[in-house]
Amino acid sequence: MRLDSLFQALNTTADAAYAESVEEHIWDFWLDHPDPAMVRDMRAGVYSLNSDDYESALHAFDAAVARDPSYAEGWNKRAAAHYMLGDYCAAMLDLHHALSLEPRHFGALVEMGLVYLALGDEKPALRAFDAALKINPHLAGVQAQADAIRYRRAGIEL
Repeated sequence: MRLDSLFQALNTTADAAYAESVEEHIWDFWLDHPDPAMVRDMRAGVYSLNSDDYESALHAFDAAVARDPSYAEGWNKRAAAHYMLGDYCAAMLDLHHALSLEPRHFGALVEMGLVYLALGDEKPALRAFDAALKINPHLAGVQAQADAIRYRRAGIEL
């Protein structure tokens, strides 16, 4: 399967530019859907999310998960809208659902870590970040966040 080879490439390359390209292909794969109406809903939701219109984004992603509950990216994006609206419980439920459909979804794992941080719970945040980094070791910002948590937990000032 094409996605398997992309994940393998992501995990084995040391070339940052190539890794970024592979990651973009993975995101394109996750966003793709055979239903053009679904693609329209997702694009509208992503546009709203990027424009800080989280209510409209949530509405678009609600429509996406209702249309196809087996579409992991719909759940992941809806979780992002819930997160931005401060509904961490709903975000976590959607992230668990996305990960049940696509266990390698490093984006959902990163977001899960962010939800845990927002709740003030660093230990599971670190587990989520480490899980994301195991799948995609090229997430420099996530690595920095994980390292900062480790330092804090060890009582070391940065």
